[in-house]
Amino acid sequence: MDFSIKAFDTKNTLAAAKSGCVAVAVFENKKLSQAAKALDQTGEITAALKSGDITGKAGSTLLLRGVAGVSAARVLLVGMGADEVVSEKNFVTAVNATLKAFASLGAADAIIAFPTTEVKERTPEWALQTLVVAANEAEFRSDAQKSKKEPAYSGVRKITVAVPLANTQTKASLAQAIAIANGMKLTKELGNLSPNVCTPTYLANVARKLADDFGFEIEVLERKQLEALKMGSFLAVAKGSEEAPKFIVLKHMGGGKKDAPTVLVGKGITFDTGGISIKAGPGMDEMKYDMCGAGSVLGTFRAIGEMGLKLNVIGIVAACENMPSGRATKPGDIVTSMNGLTIEILNTDAEGRLILCDALTYAERFKPAAVVDIATLTGACVISLGHHNSGLFTRHDAAHDALAEELLQAGKEAGDGAWRLPIGEQYNEQLKSNFADLANIGTPGGASITAACFLENFTRNYTWAHLDIAGTAWKSGAQKGATGRPVPLLTTFLMNRV
Repeated sequence: MDFSIKAFDTKNTLAAAKSGCVAVAVFENKKLSQAAKALDQTGEITAALKSGDITGKAGSTLLLRGVAGVSAARVLLVGMGADEVVSEKNFVTAVNATLKAFASLGAADAIIAFPTTEVKERTPEWALQTLVVAANEAEFRSDAQKSKKEPAYSGVRKITVAVPLANTQTKASLAQAIAIANGMKLTKELGNLSPNVCTPTYLANVARKLADDFGFEIEVLERKQLEALKMGSFLAVAKGSEEAPKFIVLKHMGGGKKDAPTVLVGKGITFDTGGISIKAGPGMDEMKYDMCGAGSVLGTFRAIGEMGLKLNVIGIVAACENMPSGRATKPGDIVTSMNGLTIEILNTDAEGRLILCDALTYAERFKPAAVVDIATLTGACVISLGHHNSGLFTRHDAAHDALAEELLQAGKEAGDGAWRLPIGEQYNEQLKSNFADLANIGTPGGASITAACFLENFTRNYTWAHLDIAGTAWKSGAQKGATGRPVPLLTTFLMNRV
């Protein structure tokens, strides 16, 4: 889908604009938005509202053809709720209703003239990104592996967003929104692929393609190199699978040569059976999504590469399968991590932290400004936060509080929320082992917190935060599929650091 922005004088030029359709907002109390007023040359829109053909309730729509004084072939009236304040929820609902209507139009192009500057507690940049991401979602298809493809999107292909002022900044905001949407698309495509296709090797090849396309530096470490680095914890997870592990390092060096990089670390379990501590059968197919942390790192790199972000960013993806076999790690095994800490593996299904701890140790060599790991780590996080917010964990001191605030603010700006949960020494008590330095699971209670506390043991030489995306990375049921989150949060976080 193609996007552009254009400034319209709502007094006359919007009505004069030639287009297949112009979408404008109307409100529940039968009031018109400024753009709707500009099109209401002969009172037809006012009459439609008064007739009750459209209520103005958020998401309601009414298509008018041949409106007098309007050059566009169609005018789409879209309800946006109460006019006193345009809420975020109502704006999103209106956008989705508009795109649903556009999908069945016989028009090739359209203009969206919504009140993007009037959404409560949201910026025009947020509104623009919401439009672009929703439009990409409307045409997204998850039929890559079907023999008979779903019907291709055949509606509006070119969208012009009407803005009060089209300057360099608004054009840059549009380009950033498109880049984020493209990054989310890659993350969704990777997450939705079957695990016999999206293997560690496949992820490595995707990373290589990104490096070729956007000029990233790349290194893919193989098993022997991981053994030489003494990544005993990561390799303990990988040893049960026939698939070779891959440790992927991407570098986007868009900042100054001496600038410390921001490092993103993604969990890349391309399929998680639970290992010897095997999961129940129902729903196990969704464990193909256990690489969504890795997918979000690759999607974020897709976005920042397209933007040409002027920041040094390093992406680390630890990728392997967690499988049961005669070689697989057993409950009770003790392994030595890259930083020398020994770990008693009480449950082989708590494998994400075992691969991440070595990746987090590896990140130290880059002398990072900050490290953020992203992982579908715990079902307990879903119980705590549901599917709305990702869990955010970090230490409680000035530097880490500042990093947490950066991430929370980025999530708010991007409409990709996170919620901070505590960690601390009192929770570390739950990870004690009689036989090793740490156990890989804690005693009952606060399982998402103790998982974060486990990771914290490997991050004490730099500023670090952990995002648990188990509740936000994919949807189940009829809408089953990867969401592309938290690419918007991560990309906005990095943009704000420039």
